Parts: sequence; C-alpha cells; structure tokens
Amino acid sequence: MAGYVIIDVEVTDAELFDKFRELVPASVEAYGGKYIVRGGDFEVVEGDITPNRTIIIQFDSVEQAKAWHSSEEYAIPKQMRIDSTNSNVFIVEGV
Repeated sequence: MAGYVIIDVEVTDAELFDKFRELVPASVEAYGGKYIVRGGDFEVVEGDITPNRTIIIQFDSVEQAKAWHSSEEYAIPKQMRIDSTNSNVFIVEGV
C-alpha cells in the first residue's frame, strides 16, 4: 500500500526555505517518492482548518516514506525545513 507524507508549513524564513526547496527533490526521488501536491491554492469547504502551504508526497509504502523521512539524504534539508518553518508532518497509509 502506498504511503503519503503530508506536510503543512508556515514559512518563517523565506530565504532558507528556498534553499530547502532546491535540495529536497533529490532526496524524494532517491526513495522513489513523487510530489502529488506542492503548495498551490486551496479552498476550505468544511471545518475551520487554515492550512498554510501543503505538500503531499507519495511513496510506494509507509515503510518507504519513513525511510525517506529518517534518511541521511534528507537530514540536511529536513533541518533546513525545521529552521525555516512552523511545520506539521505526518505519514498516512494509502490505498
């Protein structure tokens, strides 16, 4: 079953976040991931959530998503994201 990494970020340091955005795709590709959503406009149609910037990355499995998230290849970009945003990150099992 597919695994999805869902990230909601509020950018607090645009310059550092831009550097993160340059580095992270290579690590995603190295683990077989592909971007499904990468920012973009949104419309809340129910509830009171206010997302900031939403990213969804699809992997072949939850295990692969977890392997990417804890990988050496993602370690530096991940720290850059942590330092340049307020983030919520979770992994969901798909169908």
